[in-house]
Amino acid sequence: MTSRGVPFLVALVTGLAAVPLFVQSNVVLNFMVVALMIALAGQGWNVLGGYGGQYSFGHAAFFGTGAYTTAILQVRYGVNAWPGFALGIAAGALVGAIVGFLSFRARLRGSYFALVTLAFAEVLRIIASVAPITGAGVGTLVKLDLRPEAMQFQSRAAFYWLILALVALSLFIAYAIENSRFGARLVAIRENEDAARALGVDAFTVKLGAMTISAALTAAAGCFYAQYYLFIDAGIAYGPWISIEALLAPIIGGIGTVFGPLLGALVVKTLGEVAKLVTGGAPGLDLVIYGGVLILVVAFAPQGIAGIFNGLHRRIFRRTQPAEPDRG
Repeated sequence: MTSRGVPFLVALVTGLAAVPLFVQSNVVLNFMVVALMIALAGQGWNVLGGYGGQYSFGHAAFFGTGAYTTAILQVRYGVNAWPGFALGIAAGALVGAIVGFLSFRARLRGSYFALVTLAFAEVLRIIASVAPITGAGVGTLVKLDLRPEAMQFQSRAAFYWLILALVALSLFIAYAIENSRFGARLVAIRENEDAARALGVDAFTVKLGAMTISAALTAAAGCFYAQYYLFIDAGIAYGPWISIEALLAPIIGGIGTVFGPLLGALVVKTLGEVAKLVTGGAPGLDLVIYGGVLILVVAFAPQGIAGIFNGLHRRIFRRTQPAEPDRG
């Protein structure tokens, strides 16, 4: 994305911010809130997997850490939700830095790195399911306190604007990475890590930085989940569902692009709801349709929805360009 993309980014966020002014349905707003939350987690995965080529199967580790940290701080220690939210993001970033340090110091790549991240998420899930501080199998319930000071709101529109602000921040972070030396080094590592090292790129430091940023963004989604639903348990926090959603959103939307995770999250959630409506109450059939359509998208649009749009834009641009005069 060039500098011309900044006005489009601002216009997109402004347009999305106006949605609650025209849509009063709580069902629609809830759908948008959940989709934006997935987009935020997906952007976190995209920073590491899309730009850096380090595919993770365990981003639930960061999502759950953020969710549990902000919930536990409020319930057990009386910390206000706003600083608790920030501390939850910091805790997720710290876990990301630890996992990244151990993995990248051992030079784990590809499937080995993916399996290690999955293992970390599973270990944290098991610990959370038995640890007293997390509520063990019962989970942690945040006290209902419908005041903005407690980051709880009467209207879903307020939650919508809060998650949209976080998504907007993630979009600007992705844009900044894409147009920075750090981003260029990250992409160089994705394309050929050995060649990048030969050119003087400190692959360990770059990947560790990407892992920390990635974890922080995904942890922010977890913190928001805890504030929105006011309940968290081990299966929700560290379950595979969020790792899958965070991975699918950028892959469907456009891996390694600024807007890919947002596009993918909207499409994935829409597809899921449509599949449920089409199949009615048939258990599992909606998942079959859902999975089949996703396979088709991945097979015929490997660069995602953003890749389709970019291809159409290039074709239109070439057609509108005046033909060069014959100099012969």
